[in-house]
Amino acid sequence: MKVYDASHIRNVAILGHQGSGKTSLVESMALLTKLISEKGSVEKKNTISDYSLNEQKRGGSTQTAIIPLEYLDHKINLVDIPGNDDFISEMIGAIGVIRRAILVIDASSGVQIGTIKHWRQLRKRGIPTFIFINKMDKEQIDFEALLDEIREKLGKNVISFCYPLGHNDQFDGFANAVDLKAHIFNGKDCVEAEIYPDKRDRVFELHNTIVEEVAKVNDELLEKFFNGEEFTKEEIHSALKESVMAGEIVPAIVGCATKNIGVQTLLQMLIDYLPDAPEANKVEAKDENGNKVERKCDDNEPFSAVVFKTVVDPYSGLVNIVKVCSGVLHAGDDVYVNGGTQRVSGLFAMTGKKLDAITELHAGDVGAITKLDEVHTGDSLSNPKAVTIYEKPHFPTAVIFKAIVVDKANEAKLMPALAKIQVEDPCLEVRRNNETSQLLLGGVSDSQIDFVLNKLETVYKIAVSTERMKVVYRESIKGRAEGDGRYVKQSGGSGFYGVVKMRFEPCEENVFEEEVFGGAVPKNYFPAVEKGFFEALQKGLLAGFPVIGVKGVLIDGKYHPVDSNEQAFRMAGILAFKDAYPKCKPIILEPILRLRVNVESKYTGAVLSDLNTRRARVQNIEEKEFGSQEIEVLIPEAEVIDYTTQLKSITQASGFFNREFEGYEEVPESLKDRIIRDNKIE
Repeated sequence: MKVYDASHIRNVAILGHQGSGKTSLVESMALLTKLISEKGSVEKKNTISDYSLNEQKRGGSTQTAIIPLEYLDHKINLVDIPGNDDFISEMIGAIGVIRRAILVIDASSGVQIGTIKHWRQLRKRGIPTFIFINKMDKEQIDFEALLDEIREKLGKNVISFCYPLGHNDQFDGFANAVDLKAHIFNGKDCVEAEIYPDKRDRVFELHNTIVEEVAKVNDELLEKFFNGEEFTKEEIHSALKESVMAGEIVPAIVGCATKNIGVQTLLQMLIDYLPDAPEANKVEAKDENGNKVERKCDDNEPFSAVVFKTVVDPYSGLVNIVKVCSGVLHAGDDVYVNGGTQRVSGLFAMTGKKLDAITELHAGDVGAITKLDEVHTGDSLSNPKAVTIYEKPHFPTAVIFKAIVVDKANEAKLMPALAKIQVEDPCLEVRRNNETSQLLLGGVSDSQIDFVLNKLETVYKIAVSTERMKVVYRESIKGRAEGDGRYVKQSGGSGFYGVVKMRFEPCEENVFEEEVFGGAVPKNYFPAVEKGFFEALQKGLLAGFPVIGVKGVLIDGKYHPVDSNEQAFRMAGILAFKDAYPKCKPIILEPILRLRVNVESKYTGAVLSDLNTRRARVQNIEEKEFGSQEIEVLIPEAEVIDYTTQLKSITQASGFFNREFEGYEEVPESLKDRIIRDNKIE
């Protein structure tokens, strides 16, 4: 593949609800541009973008794939993004740098929840987008009703640039409403033809709608429109490009990817209406000192790039997929990354799973780098003499956790495998809870965790099972009391002698103090008593949970000039705590989370009702974009373990939430005995 400058590169993300036909569309575009000689299919498990074993088994995308095409002296880097919410990190990483998009809609299913979620992400980032209405060959497609639905749910600025054609309700092509040309499928290819007479009025109606939008671009065109003068083809295309780039018009194109209908028109419109880097604004970044810098997508600028996807390849190791934001990267260059300098020894063009070695990568282009140490999604690469650091994407936090159980034979292999999977998906979280002795795997959904478990088994050959995550409780005290600690042992020779009296009371944090007068306990034994106090706090007497929020004050004691030692006073400190603890009104504390639940307004009432049954306390309800609301609540962690499934059910899979630890609060008395019984540590 030859080298292209930025003005001849188009980087385009392809998104859509799972099953909308994105992968089939990629295959059709690859065939028409002669990247492949024969189309693959999802059913045959031989597509260029769904190449992993997991994708072929699931029959759908699970990771971002790069497919570079050459068409009319342009390079189009297609970035095929999974449509399933379980892989939201793939979308967030890609559309942070891939600033053009195709949103695929299944004509037979209409606007699905995944379509809306992707659309909102694109609108939020102001990404110019084409809508490709796929599967128009399905039976009983009411295009006018479908178009109305799209405009209602995605916005009135969606305008159809094409109109479906066919005899006897059979879709066999479309009319391009911009250029007023028909394209009819003859059983093998789409060929140019006359617009069917019974569809001419509607096609011209769409054309006039487009012309009216063109007239709004500037005063000169508006005046020409009011004077009844026709626009030239060049004027229409130029004005449409400006409107599409500004997001004022969202073109809709009809077609059928499996029959290659509409695909060539889509390719042409990508070139005509979605120019990439040179016409984009300067991008702000920071240097190593935090000072603002600007970079243009130009070969003459200092090199800078962003990693938007990291893949662990069984043969090449860590593969970082990058978008070059400015300058030129050469194989063998040194780059600044994460505070240090590394050499780019492996530079590649990427087509699905295939890596082809290249010597340079230009501004605006996409490629892959291997053998960089500790470089992951979101990291910035740049010329060491002109350090450029771009803002990292913000990925959703893990909201559901499961404990992983594995047999001893696979223990050594498990953590390295999880580390590799976590590198590929920043939304995953792996942590070991030493208090419960559980290894926890966290993700954005129950099905995402199931996907990881399946990957462990199929790819890494590690069989695992799961169990419910245990909530980590704490103990504390509400009252003040004194306790005596006496550790006296004689066994011949030197013995042990340590006697203390301590006062315990509630406090913001665990604190040790002393108020000893008259040398009842020598100062050199104070640290030993303190050590015993903090050791005793590690296991409360109600259920064995760590104790927090206690001040321990040494107030008196006795010592022996021969038998006293640090061990004796450490044990005395422990015994004093155990003596006083039952008198201090001990309580169980539960972890409290701050949840921010995002839902469509129509589901707010049902979500609030469910949260109320989970002992949640509403802190704030804020109106958000796209007619949604963010409900902020404080809620016990024990009530959130299964919340992702319930929220999905209540909101028809449209709701989502983030969580963060807030603190600990006393468990209601009605739940205290059950928690002690279920968690009692003998």
